[in-house]
Amino acid sequence: MIASISGEITQALEGQAVVNVGGVGILVKLTEATSLACQPGLKRAFHTFLVVREDQLTLYGFETPEERDLFIHLIGVSGVGPKIAMATLSALSPESIRRAVTTNQPEIFASVPGIGKKTAQKIILDLQGKIQPLEPFEAVSRMDQIDTEVMEALTTLGYSVVEAPTALQSLSKEDQQADAETRLRKALQYFS
Repeated sequence: MIASISGEITQALEGQAVVNVGGVGILVKLTEATSLACQPGLKRAFHTFLVVREDQLTLYGFETPEERDLFIHLIGVSGVGPKIAMATLSALSPESIRRAVTTNQPEIFASVPGIGKKTAQKIILDLQGKIQPLEPFEAVSRMDQIDTEVMEALTTLGYSVVEAPTALQSLSKEDQQADAETRLRKALQYFS
């Protein structure tokens, strides 16, 4: 298995990049946010996971080991392949995924394109016990409801399911503790 890769980005494409490692260009599939941060000429390092299929080898790259581990957990769920797992990691932060699993909120997963209600429920059931919460349960539950409200408001205002979580992740720790209205205002400032 290839656990990590580092080198110069020679080509940045939508959802992937070519990384030059010792004179060999290796195509790495990336989450949307990671892909947008890749520019030709930049040196980057990714935590990776190699998916082996009958007819192809595909290398998936992640910013953190936590993202890679979540990817591995997600593709272990029946009915969730690498494409859906990457869409999930593109749309939801690792914290949001942990909260959704811990607080049993399949609607968070169902907001990801390509995931229906049944698959969302299956993800929750399969990942419970495998994923530990980052915060005490009550705080997680409260935060998740507010995050959901703010995400819904942002998507209603026309922002995509990829842009909305990115704006939420950009909030300071202090702002992340605020009420929905304050969080929405701060998230909107991210886009200006």
